[in-house]
This record gives sequence, structure tokens and C-alpha cells, in this order.
Amino acid sequence: MQPLFSRRQMVQSMGGGLGLLALADILKASPAVPRAPHFAPKAKRIIHLFMNGGPFHGDLFDPKPLLNKHAGTKPPGADLRTERPTGNLMAVPFKFSKHGQSGVEVSELLPQTAACVDDICVLRSLHTDNPNHGPALFMMNNGTLTPNRPTLGAWLSYGLGTENANLPSFVVCCPGRPVRFAELWSSGFLPGEHQGMYVNHTNLDPKQMIPFLNNAKVKPDEQRRQLELMRQLNDQHQAERGGDPNLEARIRSMETAYRMQIEASDAFDINHEPVKVRDRYGKGHFANGCLLARRLAERGVRFTQIYYGNGQPWDTHSNHTAATRTLCKDIDQPIAALLTDLKQRGLLDETLVLWGGEFGRTPTTENADGRDHNPWGFTMWMAGGGVKGGMTYGETDEFGFRSVTDKVHIHDLHATILHLMGFDHEKLTYRHGGRDYRLTDVSGEVVKKIIR
Repeated sequence: MQPLFSRRQMVQSMGGGLGLLALADILKASPAVPRAPHFAPKAKRIIHLFMNGGPFHGDLFDPKPLLNKHAGTKPPGADLRTERPTGNLMAVPFKFSKHGQSGVEVSELLPQTAACVDDICVLRSLHTDNPNHGPALFMMNNGTLTPNRPTLGAWLSYGLGTENANLPSFVVCCPGRPVRFAELWSSGFLPGEHQGMYVNHTNLDPKQMIPFLNNAKVKPDEQRRQLELMRQLNDQHQAERGGDPNLEARIRSMETAYRMQIEASDAFDINHEPVKVRDRYGKGHFANGCLLARRLAERGVRFTQIYYGNGQPWDTHSNHTAATRTLCKDIDQPIAALLTDLKQRGLLDETLVLWGGEFGRTPTTENADGRDHNPWGFTMWMAGGGVKGGMTYGETDEFGFRSVTDKVHIHDLHATILHLMGFDHEKLTYRHGGRDYRLTDVSGEVVKKIIR
């Protein structure tokens, strides 16, 4: 897939002049406008709720009664290689019960999310390739164990463009200043305008959330004239050098920034929501992120990623049980509110909601009351966006060490997500360094049984 047209071609078609109306035409004709996928999509956009650090599936969506029965023992397979040596089986103190018409079992830790289970497809058989946070985070986001590759959000922005040229197509909400995480929303070798726009949503003032959103020194009409002049200079530069994709990306980024001054002030301001709606989501950065994700979804943002915390808050090597109670209490209400809100507004059918971490955790102990990383078997779930609700797919073994039935690798997950968005994952490619690259590398199969 290649850009529809170049800035130079647009300018030449208008005789090389750039008045205010011409500028408006160019902004509307940006390659960031919607583009057709390979086939009719089930979903138009994605909200990814990222539990960085790795939740333990046996606590939440994958009950393992034999784990409690044999707690304190070390059966065959308990020496499965993870990041650190672990001990004997560790019991799960949380009860499970069936919910909804489907009867899917969910932990007592997530009572409000459980009420939405008929819209949720629980994938119990995920597995990945590395037990370390860094490589596993890259695998979940860009399909490899290393940085410098385009991430899922960047691929979708590249393939689909945006439904709203006044906002970025890929937005990342992560509290604090996670400088070392920036590669997790990189555009890699794709044009730079497809990189995720980072938002620190701990401050609810859009002008604080998005630095330099407004120019206090230059009025809008003066900015418009500056943009016209820069475009003339850049087009002349492009014409003399035969085109430079990095310059094209920089131009498009400036155009988006210019347009955002009006729309972003509204879109990112959750204070515009009625008090009863904000109360429904709850308090805290994750609740704010979920509400913001809904506001961005209804305004046409393709991919919104909400990181739970800065660092790995789900990385419970010790004090696992108490930490899990606290974490689940913090996510339960906002997730249920998001799913309910999307459904009530008629957005859930075309919005894919994805939940999970970069891997899972072991059924065995570490540091008395901790669990180590487990890439061999873990749970994620999807809702909306063409996915069958009220079902589980795949299984881990009787203790939850590894995936054993209908295994889903991260490449399969990505292939399925792209399929729901209307793409054949083998054909969404970009030529770089002499060969064609794709998100799923040379693997990946669509999990067809979970698709409506």
C-alpha cells in the first residue's frame, strides 16, 4: 500500500499557488483521510486496555480447582522454565461463579466486568516467546522481540488512515512520563505521522495533557499564514530532491497539530461529560483513560491504547494476593462502564475492546506470596467489533502452566485483530530495506471460531 498522492502533486494540480482556500483543500485531501481495507471490516476502531506487568489468569478468567487441591506440592511440569526459579503450587483464594446467559465463569474480583460477560470472548490459551518484560512488550505491540518495528496502532493508521483528520489516528494514554516505553507506540519504518501520540492523562486539563496544544503568542490566522509559507518552502525543497517521506511525515504532523487546536480541546476534556457519567466510570487515571477512550472512539480515533500505570503494576513477584485485590478493584468499574457505555451508544458492535498484559504469571510461588512471569499460557479477552460474546476459547493445562488446546500465539492474535479491521494480515505490508514487512512476520492464523 502506498500514499494516495503526494503534496507536490496536489500543489501542481492547483498551479502551485497556496491561498487560504487552497490550504483548506489540501488539509482535507491529506493521506490521513479514511482508506479502504482489503474487505468489509467487522470493526472500525480498537480500544486496547493494557495491563502491563502481566495478570495471573487463574485469579480472573481461567478457574483451576486442582490448583487449590494440590497447593504446596510440585507436580510434573512445575519446573517449567520462566524468568526466575519458582516453588510449589500456590492456591488461589478467590471464588469463581457463572455469569450472564452464557454462564462464563469469572472471579469474584471483577463483579461489574462479570455482568458484561455475554459481550466478552475470553481467550484462555495465549502464549508468547519470552518471559522478560521488554521482549514480551515488544512482541505484544509490534510482533517481534525487538524495538524499531511498527506497532499495531501504527499499522492500522497506515492501512486505514483516520476518520477524523482533526485528531491523530493513534493515541496512547500512559500516566507519568514513560520515556522508556516510547518504542511501544513507535511507527518504526512507517511514515512518522503513524506514530502514537502520547498523552499523560493524570492531569485532566487538555492543555496540560497535550503540551503546546495552543499557541499563546501567535493568533490562528497568523499560524495559518506561517503554515502556508512553510508548505511553499517544503514543496520547493521536495521538488528539488525528488521527495522525502520523512519531510512528508513532518508536514502532515504539523497539519494535524494545527487542526487539533480546536477539536482536541473538546475531545480530550472529560470534564465535558455529565457528572453521572463520570461517576459511573469512577476515579483514578485508569477510569479517566477509559472515559477518554470512549470519547475518542466516537470521534473517529482508530486506535486508543490505555496503559494501566507507569511501569509494570501487575508485576506481582511478591505480595501477589493483596496487590491483585487492589488492582482489580481499580479496573473493574471503569471496564464495565466502558463496555456498557459503548453498547448504549451503539458503538460496541464496531469497536473492538482488547484486554490483557504482555504475558501471564505462574501457578507456582515466588517469594512466598508472589508469582513469576509465565509466557507459556495466559488469558486475554475481546469484546465487540465482530467477536462472539459469552464464550471462552482455548485451554491451559489443569494447573494453568501452559496453553494446551486451541493455542493462540501473539501472531495469531494480531492476524485476528487485522482481520476484524478488514485486512488480510499477509497482504498489509510495507517495503523497507529491500523486503516486504508485515505485523505478523511470517506466521499467524486468524482465529475464525471467535468471529461472528
